[in-house]
Amino acid sequence: MSSEIRGRRLGVLLVLCGAIFLEGIDVAMLNVALPSIRADLGLETGELQWVMSAYVLGYGGFMLLGGRAADLFGRRRMFVAWLTVFLLFSGLGGLATEGWQLIAARFVTGVAAAFMTPAGLSIITTGFDEGPQRDKALLVYSGTAAGGFSIGLVAGGLLASAGWRWVFFAPVGLAALILLGALALVPKSARPERSGQRLDLAGGLLVTSALVLLVLGVERAAHAGAGWTAATLGAGLVLLALFAAVERRAAEPVVRLGILRSAALRRANGAGLLFAGAFFGFQFLVVLYLQELRGWSTLQTSFAMIVIGVDAALSPTVVPRLVARFGNGRLIFGGLLLAALSYGLFLPLGADWSYGAMLPSLVLLGLAFALVYGPLTIVATEGVAEAEQGLAGGLLYTSFQFGAALGLAAVTGVSASYADPLEGYRAALLVPFAAVLAAAALTLPGLRRSPGPDLDLDPDLDLDLDLDPAAEPTAEPEPQPSRI
Repeated sequence: MSSEIRGRRLGVLLVLCGAIFLEGIDVAMLNVALPSIRADLGLETGELQWVMSAYVLGYGGFMLLGGRAADLFGRRRMFVAWLTVFLLFSGLGGLATEGWQLIAARFVTGVAAAFMTPAGLSIITTGFDEGPQRDKALLVYSGTAAGGFSIGLVAGGLLASAGWRWVFFAPVGLAALILLGALALVPKSARPERSGQRLDLAGGLLVTSALVLLVLGVERAAHAGAGWTAATLGAGLVLLALFAAVERRAAEPVVRLGILRSAALRRANGAGLLFAGAFFGFQFLVVLYLQELRGWSTLQTSFAMIVIGVDAALSPTVVPRLVARFGNGRLIFGGLLLAALSYGLFLPLGADWSYGAMLPSLVLLGLAFALVYGPLTIVATEGVAEAEQGLAGGLLYTSFQFGAALGLAAVTGVSASYADPLEGYRAALLVPFAAVLAAAALTLPGLRRSPGPDLDLDPDLDLDLDLDPAAEPTAEPEPQPSRI
């Protein structure tokens, strides 16, 4: 089957890539601007971490609800509406004069991304032929996200040099262009016909509250008593249990629990959570080390870290060939080992390291991201019934974002427990190192399959697929029952 993408499909893919590029630069630019924000608004390290975590909590907490909304109410409709909200609250973040205002704006922006992103991903997974064409579209999509992050590092440095508020104002113009492109190119589709159709708001609020409590418990563990930490984490786990109970009884659950019977989907989501936690936690530490301990400018930091963006070139070009030859499982496992090597080389961090000493770790991390991110997206969505593609995408991005929130919280808690900042950074670097090793161990069962593009799905699953290879993505087909 040909992997070539032409005509309107290409236009749709470009719009969706623009949206994930926007999400990438938004996060990257903020990451570089954090020290400037801290200085201007007078934030403590814990508060500064919540500028990032508020976004990923809104993103991860509402992602499942967003994915389900795309399946129920139309993917284009959700994509366009929430892209508009993203645009508005990104601009409001730049107007903040207090830390709480910025944190609130970032939370709402994250919620908007939670509805927008799975809708965009499910437009790809339902609009492109399963197999080489869809794999290529997903790898281009993931490469664009990486490119957004890389360009965002440099753009963030440049904008933050002029004033950190421009980090929030600049995405507004890009979002407006993407919105116009979406209105013109992404085809309208009828709202799926479902009886008793409604969103499980109770389930969405329960899972979001659970994630907030869990991250709060991890972040405050180094500063609060054992009793407070245990109570917070326990409350989060209780809410997760209540969420599972609500989902079993809901007419239209946020998560149909049967979808979790796929062994490949479970492994992809678990590995994604650990990998994202390591990736975001590591970069948070590197930015603080370079700017606050070494005194580097935001622009110097941006150019130092841009080499991580090598994955933007590799994902759409080299990785599809590697997937075809070795399979997704082997690429993911190899990428996680590369990430472990990257973080391991950074463990003996010195007070006056040259850039040459840091460069191998940063390059290896870019290679690792290319090998892991795109193939994980393929594994987590392929073989899922079309009517639940939004849910599958929501599960994956929830894992990414919840992992990012936990990673940020964990490295902040560890580093803040040391009086010497350098000792704190060294200790906190063990968190991403251990996380990617755990992710690699989790993906080992996926290596049983022979090389090739096939995915390691549970052989006992009865997958009901209804894909028309000749169909253009002009309308969303009627939902098909899933027997996963």
